[in-house]
Amino acid sequence: MKMFVIFVILCLFISISGCISSDTGRDDVGIYGDEVETLEYQGIELTPISEQRNNAIKGTQGIIEDTYLLRIDGMVDEPLTLTYDQITSYPNVSKVVDLNCVEGWDFTGKWTGVPVATLLDEAGVQEGATTVTFYSADGYSTSLDLYYLIDNNIILAYRLNDVTLPQDRGFPLQLVAESKYGYKWAKWITGIEVINEPYEGYWESRGYNNNADYGGPRFG
Repeated sequence: MKMFVIFVILCLFISISGCISSDTGRDDVGIYGDEVETLEYQGIELTPISEQRNNAIKGTQGIIEDTYLLRIDGMVDEPLTLTYDQITSYPNVSKVVDLNCVEGWDFTGKWTGVPVATLLDEAGVQEGATTVTFYSADGYSTSLDLYYLIDNNIILAYRLNDVTLPQDRGFPLQLVAESKYGYKWAKWITGIEVINEPYEGYWESRGYNNNADYGGPRFG
């Protein structure tokens, strides 16, 4: 009898523990850390964060939310320095977008964040500007055409699958450069500079195509 009681208690503990750690009882949600992760959105199946591949030139950057600042300068009327709370207070946009790596792998995520155009409007882009450069905490950089960012309502994401963007995914901000190869998806963004000439970032200066259109040439 004593062994039976112990067995029942053990089974109950395992059952409860499983529910807390991962099992929500629903196919469209999961648990990542201590947040509920959306796994289906508008009928589209999302790739769980735990199954998403990820590249970085210097490993995960441990950015602290309370001291984080985003600098926006260059060809703007009013340079900005924004805190994480200020960035997340702007009206946000959610999109389901595939990240396609130049290495051949991909995943589908729901990205939520602030449109780059919103921040640029706040700073006031000057006439003649053509390019926006993004700088990351690990020394990474890349650039994109100003009108591509505006016309496609490209966002800086701070949530992924409705979970706060994890540190290894680029917290606090990852650029969601839809229709571009993954090397344009800068993570751990700390600076944005508006310029009037082409700019070759980390991988582009090493031979990767600066347009980075998905399905287009990868080099040159």
